[in-house]
Amino acid sequence: MKSGSNFEKILKAGHFAFTGELGPPRGANIQVIKEKAAPLKGNVDMVNITDNQTAMVRMSSWAAAMFVMQEGLEPNYQMVCRDRNRLAMQSDILGAYAHGLRNILCLSGDHQQFGDHPQAKGVFDIDSIQLVATIKKMRDEGKFLGGADIDEPPKMFIGAAANPFADPFEWRIHRLAKKVEAGADFIQTQCVFNMKKMREWIKMANDMGLTEKVYILPGVTPMKSIGMAKYMKSKVPGMDVPDEIIKRLQGVDKKKVADEGINIACEQIEEFKTMKGVAGVHLMAIEWEHKVPEIAERAKVLPRPQV
Repeated sequence: MKSGSNFEKILKAGHFAFTGELGPPRGANIQVIKEKAAPLKGNVDMVNITDNQTAMVRMSSWAAAMFVMQEGLEPNYQMVCRDRNRLAMQSDILGAYAHGLRNILCLSGDHQQFGDHPQAKGVFDIDSIQLVATIKKMRDEGKFLGGADIDEPPKMFIGAAANPFADPFEWRIHRLAKKVEAGADFIQTQCVFNMKKMREWIKMANDMGLTEKVYILPGVTPMKSIGMAKYMKSKVPGMDVPDEIIKRLQGVDKKKVADEGINIACEQIEEFKTMKGVAGVHLMAIEWEHKVPEIAERAKVLPRPQV
């Protein structure tokens, strides 16, 4: 068997994980990837490579992940159910594994009506929970979804997403339980702004014993501006931005709003470090990769462990 995921080793060693994100370019320019990757090097344990995020056409996730790996970073290859059927998914997973990718994040995908090709046919042949189960079957049983044997199974570290803030709130924890049952090894959540609700959700996950079976990494996104905060509150589905965050950003000098956004993010990370059932954080510094070294330093998550 080929070597596994470094991210998995960090979690299993009990270190507080710190992951980042990189959106592939809207074209074939690999220089964009190199520029975004540079500030992440040495500051994060793994980098999520988004898959046609917000239903906008971008360079394929696995291809961008290959370039990120060449830059010395460990990628988390994202795969959405919107764009492929089960044949394409399984063949892409084999190809990605053969090229050295070891982490995968299974997602449903933003609906195509929100993107730049609203008339595109949504595939959704299987959903994100079934995709998790498919990869687990491929990895642990060495079998395709159709039952045939795989000559060399893809030993992927399997991730899934969770949104603790979508309605109905009470149902969210049961959806998490289904993903854990399907075979998710780690969970990355939607951006967290409502810490009160997050505490409740993590408590439920602890009470149900889910945190003993899966590594949970809450999503942290620093607010760059009041406009961004208001947009996320009113326009982004499943996002919960409390009024006190907006009031806090409005209460500082205009030139210091971004700095205050980073302060809030660092305070969240400090709390997550002490929260039972939290294994790390996933930093989504959307198109703000150059700020990651500063955030990592201020959040006191450096140096990153070598395992």
